[in-house]
Amino acid sequence: MERLTYVTSNSKKYIAVKEHFEEEGLELDYFIQDLFEPEINDIEKISRTKAEEAYSILGKPCFVADSGFYIDHYPGNPGYPGAFAKRSGVSSDIDSLLKVMENVSDRTCRFVDCLTFYDGKDFYTFYGVSEGSLADTPRGEHTEKAKSNLWRLFIPKNCSKTLAEMTDYERKTREDGRTSATELFAKWYKNEYNKGKIIKKEYS
Repeated sequence: MERLTYVTSNSKKYIAVKEHFEEEGLELDYFIQDLFEPEINDIEKISRTKAEEAYSILGKPCFVADSGFYIDHYPGNPGYPGAFAKRSGVSSDIDSLLKVMENVSDRTCRFVDCLTFYDGKDFYTFYGVSEGSLADTPRGEHTEKAKSNLWRLFIPKNCSKTLAEMTDYERKTREDGRTSATELFAKWYKNEYNKGKIIKKEYS
């Protein structure tokens, strides 16, 4: 089976993705590249734009992975920051986020991961979702494994700890009903892609 290439400038993301591929017995190459990110709050369009650019650079099938953070009752802008979590500064300045949310009782939020594989002909898009809520104060430390400073605020559904407070084992085995775009893609690529079956996992 052809080795796949993951295109990203974030080594932490690569390490996390690589683990899923190893679980499926798949080999993964890593290409470091900053890709153009259009100024739109649409995670799928952003992902596809970046996948197409990555393919044009490499000239072979590859994939990219993006993520968004959605706060249902963000004051005046439900669902914010979405795909703008990093560019808006929300993910880095969590103290300001808590100030904005201090009078909001329903703190439901979610991480959404979007992975797009492009083989030069077709786009294949997969979504992963982790539901939860915002803590009232930062909890836990921002370690090297943390994909975002938001880990110190995000309490997964059915859990009492933030992601930053959890051990690696607790994060991996938590029962919050989450799905993983990378896991879905790795299984699909191994079992379905070479058989010519097309699947698109959607999030709504």
